[in-house]
Amino acid sequence: MPLADYACNPAQSRGRRFPEVAAPTRTEYQRDRDRIVHSTAFRRLVYKTQVFLNHEGDLFRTRLTHSLEVAQLGRSIARALELNEDLVEAIALAHDLGHTPFGHAGQDALNACMADHGGFEHNLQSLRVVDALEERYPLFDGLNLSFETREGILKHCSRANAEKLEAVGPPHLDGRGDVGRRFLAHTQPSLEAQLCNLADEIAYNAHDIDDGVRSGLISLEQLQDVPLVAHFYQQTLAEHPQLTGRRVLYESIRRMLSAQVYDVIAATQAALQTAQPASADAARQCAPLLCFSPAMRVQSQELKRFLMKNLYRHAQVMDMTGLAKTVVHELFDAYLAAPQEMAPGFAARAAAGAPRAVADYLAGMTDRFAAREHQRLTGQKLLG
Repeated sequence: MPLADYACNPAQSRGRRFPEVAAPTRTEYQRDRDRIVHSTAFRRLVYKTQVFLNHEGDLFRTRLTHSLEVAQLGRSIARALELNEDLVEAIALAHDLGHTPFGHAGQDALNACMADHGGFEHNLQSLRVVDALEERYPLFDGLNLSFETREGILKHCSRANAEKLEAVGPPHLDGRGDVGRRFLAHTQPSLEAQLCNLADEIAYNAHDIDDGVRSGLISLEQLQDVPLVAHFYQQTLAEHPQLTGRRVLYESIRRMLSAQVYDVIAATQAALQTAQPASADAARQCAPLLCFSPAMRVQSQELKRFLMKNLYRHAQVMDMTGLAKTVVHELFDAYLAAPQEMAPGFAARAAAGAPRAVADYLAGMTDRFAAREHQRLTGQKLLG
């Protein structure tokens, strides 16, 4: 597929932290994607929580299936906008590599544990995974991904953390700084990175409806109060009055996803027509260009508020969230007190006085490994 002038061109990549000879059969972003898929952190996503903990059911989304859905949506939109599909896929597959076990509950708990040691944020942890924590290559730590993939992984970053990143950034990146620079200069990431952020939102809103109904925590009747869902639900029944149960829900979600994808394409094409960025770097200097239309943005926010109130803060979810936080807090304290209980490399770092090693070890755990470790160290079985 042709690339637009504003797309990231792998032949013009700003490079890797450790220079490597180009691959003979793959572009830089294809190489990034392949390294991500073969990483240990990527495999662990299959047992990491999206909304429902791993032991609560076999059919709920996990961080892995979520990442695949983000990649699928992202590639579909990228193709229509003539953006770089391979870069979008690489970012999408890597964006949650640093997520803790137990979803946002685990992240919140680990952030609290690390409050006196720099805190914890899963986007920054995803960057740590690909820059330092993966151990696969003889000459460097991490996966040594391209600047553009790393830029897309780092969705959020405080000014303090951005300054730290820039202080240790590789000097060969042609004087334009590393991935923390944009948070200091108040510019945007690539259009491919912006697209992944939006595809992430579209994906989790849709699949959390599906998982919420499957779990019984929200109902089709409740969803009639959400205009974005109700419109396509009623449209589906009008065209297929014989449909019942999950087929109605699946078709409604499918239509909702399509409408959001087409909306993003149209709204972004209009924004690009106005801004006229002549290159990928020119697009970084513009206001965000990947967007919903104003009407779709309002409807998407209404759906997010509904899910927050009725699913994420449902009493059953909150009960499991509380238990998950307890597991993380108690594991952190146990490892800090007895570093030898961790894997050797992490134990050595923690014994030398590095609480970040405990956070790295905990963040890399799957739900079920964390639950087993908690039971082993405390004698309590809180989950599973």
